[in-house]
Amino acid sequence: MFPRDAARVSKGAFAGRPPDRRGARLGRRSIAISWQDSLVHFIQTQQVWGLPIVFALAFGESLAFVSLLLPATVILFALGGVIGAADLAFWPIWAAAASGAILGDWLSFWLGYRYQHAIAGVWPLSRHPDLLVRGERLFHRWGIAGVFFGRFLGPLRAAVPLVAGIMRMPPLWFQLANVGSGLIWAAGILAPGAFGMRWFG
Repeated sequence: MFPRDAARVSKGAFAGRPPDRRGARLGRRSIAISWQDSLVHFIQTQQVWGLPIVFALAFGESLAFVSLLLPATVILFALGGVIGAADLAFWPIWAAAASGAILGDWLSFWLGYRYQHAIAGVWPLSRHPDLLVRGERLFHRWGIAGVFFGRFLGPLRAAVPLVAGIMRMPPLWFQLANVGSGLIWAAGILAPGAFGMRWFG
């Protein structure tokens, strides 16, 4: 077979196939990793911005809608290592992360309380209709314990505070679960990198 014929056969073999999306996904993933690394490096070199950025990341990670778009957990884990490597004070950064997480969940609760089930139609939550269903299941089964542990359950972190608001959970009970889980979550995100770097660095 001549090269020209081989090229014709090759072209025909792939005609009509859907485009390979794996390459596009890998490209987006590499871009995300690049800007995450850039942000961590920025905080390492411009430490004065550390507290407000950590607060904003934790707030976005805990706020419904934003947490579906912002991969803040990975960045906060990495920042724990920055804290240890640069010998930064742990407790102010922990307080910033905890405050952002608590405020983000409180705002999510308020949105659910205010707008009820209509909130499910708002983008990007509208693209993940199963989240509210799973959140409601968790809330009905475990109540305040479900609100507490929902912060540690990945994607459900965005849904549980909304569901608690939609279900008209008493605000005091919600805040007890919110504050307690926020304090523990912030320590769990930051402490392994911070103290691990100091012990093994």
